Amino acid sequence: MMWRVLLYGQTVRHLRIGQIFHRLRFRFIRPGVDTRPPPPLRPRLGSWTPSAERVASMTGPQSFSFLGQEGTVVDGWNPSNQSRLWRYNLHYFDDLTATDAAERRAWHTALIAFWIRDNPPARGTGWEPYPTARRIVNWIKAEQAGLPLGPDAVTSLAMQARWLKTRVEHHLSGNHLLANAIALCFAGLRFQGDEAEDWYATGSAILLRELPQQILPDGGHYERSPMYHSLVLVDLLDLLNLRRCLASTADPPTALAASTIEPMLAWLRGMTHPDGDISFFNDTALEVAAQPSALMAYAERLGFTPPPPPPVGLSGFAASGYWRLQTHRAVLLADVAELGPDHQPGHAHADTLSFELSLGGERVLVNSGTSDYATGLERQRQRGTAAHNTVVLDDRDSSEVWAAFRVARRARPRLHLASAGEHQMRLVADHDGYARLRGKPIHKREWVLDTNSLQVTDELSGPPRLAIARFHFAPEITLLHHRQTGSATGAVREILQWTCDAGTAWVEAATYHPRFGESMPTQCLCVRLEGNRSSLKFIFASAS
Repeated sequence: MMWRVLLYGQTVRHLRIGQIFHRLRFRFIRPGVDTRPPPPLRPRLGSWTPSAERVASMTGPQSFSFLGQEGTVVDGWNPSNQSRLWRYNLHYFDDLTATDAAERRAWHTALIAFWIRDNPPARGTGWEPYPTARRIVNWIKAEQAGLPLGPDAVTSLAMQARWLKTRVEHHLSGNHLLANAIALCFAGLRFQGDEAEDWYATGSAILLRELPQQILPDGGHYERSPMYHSLVLVDLLDLLNLRRCLASTADPPTALAASTIEPMLAWLRGMTHPDGDISFFNDTALEVAAQPSALMAYAERLGFTPPPPPPVGLSGFAASGYWRLQTHRAVLLADVAELGPDHQPGHAHADTLSFELSLGGERVLVNSGTSDYATGLERQRQRGTAAHNTVVLDDRDSSEVWAAFRVARRARPRLHLASAGEHQMRLVADHDGYARLRGKPIHKREWVLDTNSLQVTDELSGPPRLAIARFHFAPEITLLHHRQTGSATGAVREILQWTCDAGTAWVEAATYHPRFGESMPTQCLCVRLEGNRSSLKFIFASAS
C-alpha cells in the first residue's frame, strides 16, 4: 500500500496545477446537452485534396476489425466483450476516410444514421472527448471527399461540437488536447455564424498555445512516439486542407500549423526504417496512422516539400533526443531521449538508451512494440525496460512505468559524444534511471558503427550487481549461438555474426508486437554484465 502511495506521489508531483484543476472540473462538473438546431453550413470555396489514407476497418455493413479483433455493432455500440480501446476505435469512424472508402459509402451513410439513433447525447463511450473529436473530423473529411451528410448528421455534428467545447481534455494535454482543438476548428470552419466562430476561436487558442510547446524545434512531437507524431501531423495537414476549402485566407493558427509541417516531415523521415515504416519507440504500433510515404505524398499535394531521404552519416534530433547512424547497408536509430513531457508521459516506455537496427532494408534489432493499452501485466511488461534493446538492472525498470499510462521516477539521459569520422560513427550517452537504487548506479552505453559492424558496450558505475543487456531480434530471424559467439539468419541467408567480448551471453524466447492485438514469437540475445561491463559486436554478413 505504501509503495503505491509513493508511486502516486512521484507521479502527481510532475503535473501542472492547471491539469489538476481541470481534472477536478472534468470529474465533478458535467454540463447539460445543447440540442438547439445547428448553425448554417459554410459554403465551399475550394476543392478538397485527398487526405492520407489508412487501412480499412469495416469488414461488412455492421462489422469491424480493430486491434486484431473482429466485432459488430449488432448488439450495441459499447460491447462489454471488447477492450476500451476497441470501443474507442468503433466510435472514431476512421473507415470513412480509409482506403477505398468511396466503395463503402452506402455502409457509411447507414452507419452514421445507426450511430445517431443508438448513441444519445453525452452517454456512452462515443461521447467521451477523444472519440468525439476524432469522429467530428472524420465525418467532415468524409463529407468533403463526397459522402453526403443528411440533416440528422449535420444536427448531430453541431451537438457533438457543442459538447466537446465543454469537455476539452486540458487535464490530459498532449495529443488528446490537440485532437480536441483540431475538431473544434473543423466544426468552426464547416459551420458559420457566431456559434461556429466561438468553436473555431476555442480550438485556435489551444493550437496557438500548444503547438509551440508540443512540436519541438527539431520537428518531433513532444510525446516522442512516431505513431502519435504521425497522427498529429495528419491532423494539421487536414486542418490546412479544410481551411483552403472553406476560407479564403490563412490565419494565425493555420499559419503556425503550416510552419510545423516540413520540420515534422523531416523528423518522421529520420525516424523511419528503410522498409518504409516507423520505428518502435514509446507507444508505437503499425497501421494506426497512415504510413510515412502516404503522409509525405499528402503534404506534397498540399504544396509542401517533403524532405530527401536521410543521408549516410550521423544525424540527430537534438531537441527530441533521437539519433540516426546510417551507412550504405545499416541504419541504427538510438534513443537518448527524455521519456516525454514531464506533465504527460502517458505513452512513455522505460526504453532509455534502447535502439533499433536495419540491415539491407530489413529490420534486425527491434524494440518489442505495443499491442495493448489495458491496465495489466502485459501492458506493464511491454512498457518495461526488458522489452527493449537496453540494460535491465536488478530486474527493475529504468523509469517507473506503472498502471497503463503513468510514470513515477524517470530516467534522465545525457549525451556525451556524437561523432562521425571517415570510417566509423560513435555515440556515447548515459542515464540516471537506476540512481534511485542502492549505490546510485549510472548506465553508460557506447555505439560504434562502421561499414561492416556494430559494437555496443555497456557499463555501470558503482558496486557489481545483476545487470543484463537485452537485444531483441525481428521475428523473421533465427539466432544460433555457441558459448560467446553466434549468428543471426534470415529466411534465405545469414545476416550477421555476433561475438561477446565482455559479459556472458545466452538466447531466450521473447515476443514482438508490431500492431495492436498482435503477438509474434521471437528471440532475444541476453548479455549479463561481468564486472559491470559488457561488449557485444555484430559483424554484418557480406551483401549477396
